[in-house]
Amino acid sequence: MKYTVITGASSGIGYETALAFAARGKNLIIVARRLERLEELKSKIQEINSDLDVVIRTSDLSVTEQAYTLYNDLKEYKIETWINNAGLGESSFVADQNLDKVEPMLRVNIESLTILSTLFVRDYADVEGTQLINVSSALGYVIAVGSVAYSASKYYVSAFTEGLAKELELKGAKIKAKVLAPALTETEFVKNSMGIEEFDYKANLPMYHTAKQMADFMLEVYDSNAVVGIVDQNYEFKLTEKIYPILESL
Repeated sequence: MKYTVITGASSGIGYETALAFAARGKNLIIVARRLERLEELKSKIQEINSDLDVVIRTSDLSVTEQAYTLYNDLKEYKIETWINNAGLGESSFVADQNLDKVEPMLRVNIESLTILSTLFVRDYADVEGTQLINVSSALGYVIAVGSVAYSASKYYVSAFTEGLAKELELKGAKIKAKVLAPALTETEFVKNSMGIEEFDYKANLPMYHTAKQMADFMLEVYDSNAVVGIVDQNYEFKLTEKIYPILESL
């Protein structure tokens, strides 16, 4: 049996991605902090296909050590796809930002993502059909004034993953590394990053995607040979080989 791992699966893009992969008949390992939301998701997945195996793991990836614990805890499973979707945000000018929110954001968006990506690639580099998909952001390619620290953390995700994809290509590895870069998506992100309890996307934003639409884009990335799937400034989704320039040797 092979599994798809999805972090940040308790809501938003991760939740809908789990349902999308379940519809493809994929066994799942769903990871998040909120156990009750994961149990709810597992029940919904089993309504889609009762034959699927759904494994729940709770993990707080803002605690770097838990990234190692999570990965080691999953070594008994054969993993086909690893999706690093967990992410945190912070929206304010740098001088005004809350460092109590910035520090865990950097640990989730950068440190834990790097650890999990490295460990997975190390173990599965030569396994045919395996994929690592890291969720960045359209703001990982355009600096957003008022969310500079968040934007910079997603620049890291994009550059790290595109560079990793090139390294794997040069080594002739069988695993593929890819980036999904969403723009504004109807999730809990605004509430968590800006502290707005009730945000009406339809009333306040001219364009955005739903989490279900973004899960469909995730499947397009998964099915393609492209390295990057990105939502552009016109909110159109496109696949591309790479965006960052890459220096192959010093």
